[in-house]
Amino acid sequence: MNLLFEFFPLILFLVAFFYKGIYFALVVLMIAMPVGLVVKYLRTKTLDKMYLGSTIFLLVAGALTLYFRNPVFLFWKPTAFYWVVAIAFLGSQWIGEMPLAKRFFSMVDELPGDKITAVQWNRLNIVWVLFLVGAGILNIVVAYNFEIETWVKFKVFGLMAITFVFLIAQTFWISRLIGDDAVAEHTEQD
Repeated sequence: MNLLFEFFPLILFLVAFFYKGIYFALVVLMIAMPVGLVVKYLRTKTLDKMYLGSTIFLLVAGALTLYFRNPVFLFWKPTAFYWVVAIAFLGSQWIGEMPLAKRFFSMVDELPGDKITAVQWNRLNIVWVLFLVGAGILNIVVAYNFEIETWVKFKVFGLMAITFVFLIAQTFWISRLIGDDAVAEHTEQD
């Protein structure tokens, strides 16, 4: 259900883009994302920091785009957001109790995160940094080398799909680590 709240503003953005163009779509998105943030907060009574950060980045980039009537600010919004999150992931290697990758996956209730070593969590965290930097670069490549219509579709579907595939790959990697540890414990007991 949370994914619906995050994806719905993007669908509205896509529909509005094909209805009246980029600036109208941007206004729709600038209204939909804060509304989505409030609805998520009312449902969960917690503030989704990633969604909040993305909303703030959108409002700033959107205001600049509308003021200057230049979509370049909007093009850079996903990249800037990804790169700020990448810096946060990188910084979490040394600041805080655990890397952000471990915090992210510790939200999964039944994940025995203690079976994964600190070195493995740090490696996973670096993989997140590389992914976020790469996704930001890919966004800019699409924005500057293709028509705006292609970029809009890529922003709505491409970045979401790439992130989803990345998360699935991470899940399989973590499952393999947990499975290997369980097999090793079982072998030691025999």
